[in-house]
Amino acid sequence: MTALLRYRLIFSLFSFLLVFVPDIAYAHVGMGVESWAHGMLHPVAGLDHLCAMVAVGLWAAQMGGRALWLAPLAFVGVMALGGLPGMAAIALPPIVEGGIEGGILMSLLVLGVLIAAAIRLPLTVSLVLVGFFALFHGYAHGAEMPRSVSGLSYALGFMLSTAALHGIGIGMATLLAKTGRPRWLRLAGASVALFGGALFFVG
Repeated sequence: MTALLRYRLIFSLFSFLLVFVPDIAYAHVGMGVESWAHGMLHPVAGLDHLCAMVAVGLWAAQMGGRALWLAPLAFVGVMALGGLPGMAAIALPPIVEGGIEGGILMSLLVLGVLIAAAIRLPLTVSLVLVGFFALFHGYAHGAEMPRSVSGLSYALGFMLSTAALHGIGIGMATLLAKTGRPRWLRLAGASVALFGGALFFVG
């Protein structure tokens, strides 16, 4: 199996999980997976979350090396921690709570610019950066959890969905690199940054 075919299969698998697994879960809510399905759907329900998650995968693949796996892992792990106060309905100071949406939009702007400019930061700095943005996304996921669902299942759902979106970003970036189209990757980054900027000024 060629490397290109392998990456296409991985991309197809992540796409299948992202598109069909939530529907399967909803079809079997009697089996106790309704909470998990809610979590799976939340990151893909808003374009801001979806674009940011894919952007993390794009940037991780662009950096390569250990960042390819560590950046997505750091994002998912810290995001789960950030979701805890949101799920527990812990009130944040007004200045912090009011900045959650701003932090999410900032993640689009910064990640988009990093991809568009093909900037490779030191690994530690990269992990701190994605972890910082993950806190905002995690809190938003947790705060919007339906009170009738299981927190653990819900968290596992949005973690898996986020990991799938990271995988799609990695697959997209890898395919573009393998087919000699790195400019398309940078264009994708610019599009993410523009989208984040538009949301920031419109909102």
